[in-house]
Parts: sequence; structure tokens; C-alpha cells
Amino acid sequence: MPDLLLELFSEEIPARMQRRAADDLKSLVTNALVDSGLHYEGAKAFVTPRRLALQVAGIPASSKATREERKGPRVGAPEKAVEGFLRGAGLSSIEEAEIVSDPKKGDYYVAVIEKPGRTAEDIIAEAMPGIIRGFPWPKSMKWGTGSLRWVRPLHSIVCMFGPETEEPEVIPFEVDGISSGDVTRGHRFMGPGEIHVRRLDDYMEKLEQAKVVLDADRRKDIIHHDARDRALALGLELVEDPGLLEEVAGLVEWPVVLVGSFDEAFLELPDEVIRLTIRANQKCFVLRDPGSGKLSNKFVLISNIEAEDGGKEIIHGNEKVIRARLSDARFFWETDLQTKLEDNLPKLESVVFHEKLSTQAERVERLKKLSTELAPIVDADPEKARRAAELAKADLASLMVYEFPELQGQMGRAYAEIQGEDASVAAAIEEHYKPQGPGDSVPTHPVSIAVALADKLDLLTGFWAIDEKPTGSKDPYALRRAALGVIRIVLENGLRLPLVKALEPALAPWPGDLIKSGGASADAESKLLAATEYEGEAFTFNPAKAVAFSIISFFADRLKVHLKDEGARHDLIDAVFALGGQDDLLMIVKRVEALGRFLETEDGANLLAGTKRAANILRIEEKKDGKKVEGDIHRELLMEPAEIQLAAAIDSARSDASEAIANEDFESAMTALAALRAPVDRFFDDILVNADDPKLRENRLKLLAEIREATREVADFSKIAG
Repeated sequence: MPDLLLELFSEEIPARMQRRAADDLKSLVTNALVDSGLHYEGAKAFVTPRRLALQVAGIPASSKATREERKGPRVGAPEKAVEGFLRGAGLSSIEEAEIVSDPKKGDYYVAVIEKPGRTAEDIIAEAMPGIIRGFPWPKSMKWGTGSLRWVRPLHSIVCMFGPETEEPEVIPFEVDGISSGDVTRGHRFMGPGEIHVRRLDDYMEKLEQAKVVLDADRRKDIIHHDARDRALALGLELVEDPGLLEEVAGLVEWPVVLVGSFDEAFLELPDEVIRLTIRANQKCFVLRDPGSGKLSNKFVLISNIEAEDGGKEIIHGNEKVIRARLSDARFFWETDLQTKLEDNLPKLESVVFHEKLSTQAERVERLKKLSTELAPIVDADPEKARRAAELAKADLASLMVYEFPELQGQMGRAYAEIQGEDASVAAAIEEHYKPQGPGDSVPTHPVSIAVALADKLDLLTGFWAIDEKPTGSKDPYALRRAALGVIRIVLENGLRLPLVKALEPALAPWPGDLIKSGGASADAESKLLAATEYEGEAFTFNPAKAVAFSIISFFADRLKVHLKDEGARHDLIDAVFALGGQDDLLMIVKRVEALGRFLETEDGANLLAGTKRAANILRIEEKKDGKKVEGDIHRELLMEPAEIQLAAAIDSARSDASEAIANEDFESAMTALAALRAPVDRFFDDILVNADDPKLRENRLKLLAEIREATREVADFSKIAG
């Protein structure tokens, strides 16, 4: 079957947009084909700085003819209904419709819509102009006198179609004066002439000869392997940087790896300062000594041409720029060292954290108080935690962090160590930002933990108070990341941190008027949960409690995401949270884990089935009677051995499970529930719940309710799937 080769050739596409653009081109074209009845065998997209390319293999030569019967209104229906039917079916008059008789529904109209098959060439030629004009670039531009918007000026379009056994042909179409053809160009400097192409293998081969590596992943491999080999030849190793590797692969069509150097005197700067200076300004990789782990004065740069002088001038130009940038960095470093971190604190008074949440200086005061209160909970020294919180944001006023915001925390730690701060305080200045993503480590030292938790809880409570919660996919203040950070810190350090206890001091700085104007007053569920205080006969709304309940619900959702990523079942988390009052993250996870192990056993699976059966019977009867089944069972009405045995087993299991839960021994709680399995099975085998005697029926329903309540010592089994 025929293949399609498409190329859109333009001026340089920004590296950050390339991968997404290739994916968009692939999905837009293949979706258009499928929607038109052309199902293909495979597709692959390519991208370089100057071109988007796509091959779609195994496309049928034409779409199949279709026949559709569309049911319409009954004969004699109102005129508007008939007109709507005609428009939808594409008929010019009702005479073109057929009349079908149905014994039950009577006579009604049916439109038979027949569509002949179309050639693939016609379908592609019709679809491509719209795809190109509507391409979803994050940013686009117009040029000249045309109306087309593209990321950069579009120069040419290749669109070839045909089977491998025949000469492919151009599918003709035009977009803003640019006609499709079979001509592309190679490298801007080393292969600028016109290239006539036919199909993918021919296209890639000719581009390679014209100094263009079409596949972005292959360009990455070339850069990575050549850079490592050049480093190895110098007795050094490459400092891996996946983000930079992706970016430079999008800056060149013909990668050439070169090595430059800078003055060794600059190695007095912190390694991260050197790396970021070279990375940010010249998109170069740094090398290090594998023995000491310290950076060397060599760097790797990626050129887009094979220079006649072997790259000497290119290296010299990069060295000149890097020398100037490192000189600036050294000036920032030396200037910052002349000022103690604590002397930067007054400068934070003019740094706005958020227009509704005051300045960074006021935030530091909140962090000091909150870190001090959290310190005993996480076994940290309160004074060290307070000092670390006081200095945690001080480097934001430094010249180095102003130039390189990515260094916040790292520079604070470096300055604190040089200025003689306690090692745990210095470490906390850097580590309180952690974890910044799923692959980042969590702080483990108690002082760092206290400040990290304070930082994230202050962030959450502040933005919740002003009703700036995440919505849908939008989370501009990274509140989901903050919540997941708290969860990971607690779980990975095995901390006992009840959320209500932690949120109370975090909410304390926020006045009730601010909270009432924010999320608490708009959140009906939180308002209901917080309405726990009385003034005479009326409820009093406690906005701080409302915010706390809302945040705990948010933590529950984030915990589900985290545990799901770890392989846990979200329904088990729902079952535990449904009990209410669950705010100790570590205990929630342990209970979920124990519940999961229990349900994997035969006793657990059978007890779940029995409990669900009891719940279903209760739900039906409660709906029928209009009231919930509750209250103590009447022992004197227990007539059969199976129900007598079940009642005794429930008493024992409930008592044992409750005691085990109180001791936080979840495995023993599960063992206690396991004892219910056989009595429950026997009860359903031997006992008729809906007995003729209403008192007996009511008592047996209460016995089923006892099963429901007994299992709720551990979790709400009705929330568990299966």
C-alpha cells in the first residue's frame, strides 16, 4: 500500500517546541486520515531545527464507499422536525427519503446516505491546508503580505505519495502561495542546494549527504557518545544533563562535539555556579575529575558545522563569552560574601511573595514560628529550626540568586557554611525546598524536615485561605507538588504527623476576615464540617477549621495519587478515609497496606464478599422501610445456632479489632476480622434473613448491621471494589 512523506520546511523552530510539534503533526494528519476512512499501518514523525517531517505507511489507495440509514421523524411530524431531519441528512426534499412502516411506531422517514469512496490523494490534498493553517504552535508569527501564521516563516512543503513498487507522485495543494512539491534543502551552510526526494529512505539518505541528521534521538546519541568519548580521552567524565542534551539536539542539524577550557582560577567558585553559568549562557556541558568529583576547567560545546580550522575559532568564541560570564559570577560571589545572610533579611521586606499574602519578610516570620512549633514533633532542635527558617529565604536577596534563580537554597547553604552557621542550619536552607519533583530526594535531618514541612504547609494554608486552589490542570503555585512533598517527607521518614495538629499553627497567622473572603466561605462541604461550635441554639462557622478540612481532603487526593504510583489500590484508601478522622498519613498508609494484604488472603476475600452481601441486603431493606437499620440486637430472639455463633463472633472480633487499632497493630486487627469469615458464611447458608416474623426479621437485619459496624473498625468495606 502507498506511503505518505510530508515535510514542512521553515526558519529555525525553537528547541522547546520541537517535540510537541512533531507529535501534533503526527496526530493531526493521522486523525484526518482515519476520520476519512483511511486506516494506516504506522506513522513516525521527525523534527530538526528547520523542518517537521512525517511518514505514514500503509495507507489504502482510496476510502471505501459507505451507506448509512438515518432514522427521521414520523410521517406527519411538525414541519420544523422534518426540516431539521433534511438538513442533518443532506436531503433537499422529503421526497428523497424513504418511508418505513413499523407495527408499533407507525410510519417514519429514513434517509439513505450513500457516500462514494475517495482517492487518498484527494483526501490528503483537502486536509493538509487546514492542518497547516490551524497548527497549534504555542507562539506563531505572520510575515510578508500573507495570512498564514507559523512559528517561523514557512518556505516549502514536500508531499509525496505512492507505493514502494512505483514512483511516488506529488499531492498538489497550496497554502498561502506555497505549493507542495518534491524539493527540500539540506544544511544551511554545508548543504544549501535543492534536493529532490521521493520516499522516506531516499529522503533521509539525501539529507544525511547534505549534513542533516533527521532523527532527533539519533542527534542526541551522537552528542552524548561523542561528548563522553572526548571527556574520557582527557581523563575526565561528562556531567550528565538530560535537559541540556534535549535542548542542544534541537539547536543543531549536524552535531559536532568540541572541547574548550577556561581559567582554572574560576574553579574557586562553587561547582553549581560554574555549571549553571556555562549552561545558561552557552548551552555547554561541563566535565569533572572522576577521582575528586570536582569540576575541571574543561567544557564541551556542540557546533552545527564542521569548520575548516577544526573548530578553533568556534571554541575561542565560546571561551571568550564563558570567561566574561564567569567573571560576572565571581563578582556576584565575592560581593555576596561581604554581606551576612541575616543582613539580607531587611531587603525581603520589598520582595512581594503574593499580593494577598504579604512579603517574603513576613513569610519568613511565619516560617520561624511554624518551624519552631513543628520541631518537637519531628525531633528537631527548636532553636536550630527557627534559625534555619530565619535564613531560609535570605539568599533570594543575593546577587547570585538574582542572576540564577535556580540556585536558591544552594547558595544560601554555601554562604551559611562559610559564615559559620551550624551544619544542620546550613543544610536546611538548601533542603527545605525538597522534594521538587518525583525523582528528587526528601530531607532526612530533623531540622531540614521541620523547615521543609513549614514551608509547604505555609504555602498550602496561605493559598487556600485566599481561595487560590488548583483547578483542573491549572496549578500555578505548585500546590499539588507541595502536598506530595509533605506526604513523601512524612512517609519516607516514618513521621507521626497528624495533619490537624500541623495545620492549626500554619493557619494561625491568617485572620478570619481573610479566610472568609477566600475559599472557606465558598466551600459548602468544608463549611458544614467546620460548623461544630455553638452560640446558644445557632451554629458558628469556624473558617480556619473549614480550610483545614478542605486541605486534608486535598491531601487525601494527593495520597491516592502517590500510593497509586506506588502500586496501591485507590479504593482501599477511600475505604480507610471513609471512617473519618483519618489525618495521620503514616497510619493511613500502614492501615491501607495491612488491609491490602488481608484482602489478598482467602479469609479476606470471602469476608469482603460476605460483608458486601450483608450491605446489599441492608441497603434494599433500608430503602424499602425508609429508615436505617441500627440499634442493639435482642439476644433472646437469636434462635438458630448460626446466628447465635455469628453474634458471639462479632462481639469478640469487634472488641479484639478495636483494641488492636488502638495499639496501632493493624495486622492483629485484620486477624481479628478474619475470625468472622466462617460464621458469616454459615449464617448466609443457614439463615433466612427476611423471616415471616417481623421481630425476627428486624433482629436478623440488626445482626447484618453489626457485621457492617464490626468491619468499620478497620475500614468501610462498602468502598472496596470486588
